[in-house]
Amino acid sequence: MKLTLRQQITQFAHVLQTGLFPVLQEELGELSEPAKRLVAILEMIPLARFVPSGRGWIGRPSKDRLAIASAFVAKAVYGLSTTRQLLEALHSDPPLRRICGWSESRQVPHEATFSRAFEEFARMELPQFVHETLIRETQKDRLIGHIARDSTAIEARERFPETPQQAAAQPAPAKKKRGPKPGRRGPHKRHPGGKPKYQPKSGTRMHRQRRMSLPEMLADLPTGCSLGVKTSNGHQSYWTGYKLHLDVADGQIPISAIVTGAGLHDSQVAIPLATMTAQRVTSMYDLMDAAYDATEIMEHSRSLGHIPIIPAVKRGRKDSPEGVHAARQFTWAEADRFRERTMVERVYGRLKDEFGGRDIRVRGARKVMAHLMFGVLALTADQLMKLVS
Repeated sequence: MKLTLRQQITQFAHVLQTGLFPVLQEELGELSEPAKRLVAILEMIPLARFVPSGRGWIGRPSKDRLAIASAFVAKAVYGLSTTRQLLEALHSDPPLRRICGWSESRQVPHEATFSRAFEEFARMELPQFVHETLIRETQKDRLIGHIARDSTAIEARERFPETPQQAAAQPAPAKKKRGPKPGRRGPHKRHPGGKPKYQPKSGTRMHRQRRMSLPEMLADLPTGCSLGVKTSNGHQSYWTGYKLHLDVADGQIPISAIVTGAGLHDSQVAIPLATMTAQRVTSMYDLMDAAYDATEIMEHSRSLGHIPIIPAVKRGRKDSPEGVHAARQFTWAEADRFRERTMVERVYGRLKDEFGGRDIRVRGARKVMAHLMFGVLALTADQLMKLVS
């Protein structure tokens, strides 16, 4: 008989509680709750499949990359901010050191070795491959009801990659022309009968994405550090760094992730993110906020066999004869399903508060992505374990 996902995780948790944890406690002593969570996560994720062994090559053998990769997962699980804090914990906490793969304190590599290994993991996209494999293996037989899509600000400690030549090439801002005084506004000069209805533009990035493959779409997205702005309740907040875009399934399980520059609008990432998610899982409804209200996004969602649920943005002018175009209204069923969109906000909250998503000490989009994905990987495994609690 084929076991469901819940039955498989229940069986896995039973093996941990009755078989693995007692043996580890006899060997290492009493395990703390973070140590037990780390053991469960390392046993669940297929980390060893993708970490190169480094043996059999000519020259000086590299340090054990599997133990270092396990330590970076531990860094996310324990919520440590820096690699130096991780090294201090490895030297002072024997159970943590033994779980990662080192029996003695003198075997723990130097901080520079950790930095070189992290650069290798970022270049080979190790956490992304491990996360994708975990999702495919655990969600392949599951029909997911809702996929919630959104982005969050990722602050980084780096400056804009702007050269003096680029700054000089920027045109001066145009002077704002004075319009007619209030109460004397006449008909629109270019559209005497009122502005025409909104028509999607051709030649935009979203228009091109409909004809691209997923690698081409990802290569077309700007990933450099930039300035981001977010408006909330009429107030604008700015940050320097990146954006993390996530697709989250029911149960608060991250399915797909993309990192871009902070200045990129959320709607530009919706189509590649939806394509990536559709290649990994089977889902029905796509839940997005009003920033994703675009014809191309809704058409692409329907072409994948999904039903998009997106609040409409009001378009039009109050002084035109047609007035403001009436926004689409949700049915009671759509409104009820749209409430599930908040699960992506809860995932972002856990990622930043518990798994190191707020502590970015690396530079460059590739390293930032690797740091965040180690946290997303640990969070995904932890959420899967919570399905049986």
